[in-house]
Amino acid sequence: MEWDADHAVTELYREHYRPLVRLAALLVRDHATAEEVVQDAFVAMHGAWRRLRDPNKALSYLRQAVVNKARSVLRHRAVVEKHAPKALPDAPSAEHGAMNLLEREAVIRALRKLPTRQREAIVLRYYGDLSEAQIAGAMGISKGAVKSHTSRGISALRSVLEQTT
Repeated sequence: MEWDADHAVTELYREHYRPLVRLAALLVRDHATAEEVVQDAFVAMHGAWRRLRDPNKALSYLRQAVVNKARSVLRHRAVVEKHAPKALPDAPSAEHGAMNLLEREAVIRALRKLPTRQREAIVLRYYGDLSEAQIAGAMGISKGAVKSHTSRGISALRSVLEQTT
C-alpha cells in the first residue's frame, strides 16, 4: 500500500519525532534548535516525498537530514562566533568617573596650597615622571633639596587631603 506524503509524514512524525529531537539535541547541544532541525527535516522530506525511491527508508532519510542540518547549524554557529564583535571591557561606572574627578580636583586644590618649590618638585616628580637629578636641574637646586621639597610637599598634601575626606 502506497501512502501519500501527508499521511506518511504524519505517521513518521508521531512515531519518531522525539527520538530525532534527542539525536539532534545531542548534536547541537540546544533543545530549541534541535526541534527546529527536526522540523526542517520533516518539511524537507514532505516536499521530497515523491522523489523518495524507497518509502521504507524514510526514517533513514530523516536521520540523515537531521545530521546534515545539525552540521549546518554548527558550521553557522562557528562562523557567527568567529565574526562576533569582541565584548568591550568593563567600563567604569559614571559614579566611578565622578569620584575620580572629585579626587583629582581635591588633589589639585591641595597642590595649589603648597609653597611653590614643594608644588614644583611634586609635579615634576609625579606628573612629569622626572628623576631627582632631572628635577634638580630643572629647578636649579641640589638633589638633596629636591628630596626635602618632595618629602615636605607629600606630607603637606597628605595632611590637607585627610582633612577633606
